[in-house]
Amino acid sequence: MNIIELINLTKRYKGLRAVDSISLKVREGIVFGFLGPNGAGKTTTLRMMAGILQPSEGKIIINNMDLKENPEEIKRITGFIPDRPFIYEKLTGIEFLRFIGGLYGLKRVMDLEKRIMELLEIFELDHWCDELVESYSHGMKQRLVMCSALLHDPKVLIVDEPMVGLDPRGARLVKDIFRNEAKKGKTVFVSTHSLDIAQEICDEVAIIQSGRIIATGSPDELKRKAGVDGNLENVFLKLTEGSMLAHEKSLSAS
Repeated sequence: MNIIELINLTKRYKGLRAVDSISLKVREGIVFGFLGPNGAGKTTTLRMMAGILQPSEGKIIINNMDLKENPEEIKRITGFIPDRPFIYEKLTGIEFLRFIGGLYGLKRVMDLEKRIMELLEIFELDHWCDELVESYSHGMKQRLVMCSALLHDPKVLIVDEPMVGLDPRGARLVKDIFRNEAKKGKTVFVSTHSLDIAQEICDEVAIIQSGRIIATGSPDELKRKAGVDGNLENVFLKLTEGSMLAHEKSLSAS
């Protein structure tokens, strides 16, 4: 079953097409990697999926609902982790999560407290829960935002460059959590320019360049399409190089 479908999704900024009519289908219960170089359109796409940006054209379907027509219903079943965490730093970690729980309408106090402590322990923040967020390192803040995104047990997790600022232990922890969420039937849609991360945790990937999808499939399928052996880095370089050459020929012909 497809849990996410993007249909001719487009975002324009003063004539520039940051996202250029992309279409994707993402199955339920997988880690889906959205790969591309910096400036390819990854963050813009994810912010549209999270309801932060309005598309110029196209549709976003999540769990068989149109985001434009059902924004609140979709936000109840999705979690969003941005590339730059924003947190009220004068709150403690546990106060911040209680605040987020209130926004999601998680009103049963005992259940909410249990869920908060469970997530703080999973993300190894339980010993810091009563400290002000302003004292947290960047990696700790990133893990706290991940706690908040998982607090309401979403069916879909949308993640933008999750490993930025994490040390190796934190990165391993987050990778394991994403895989465990997929095993539980959740869908993790993660953007990254790190090919090692995609190779390690993603069941399927899409490669975006200059706002356009140039390839989709499992890592093994993309290797066959590219006609190369080795790791995903070789595939990525081959496909993006071919796409760039085709784009340049198109521009010169016009």
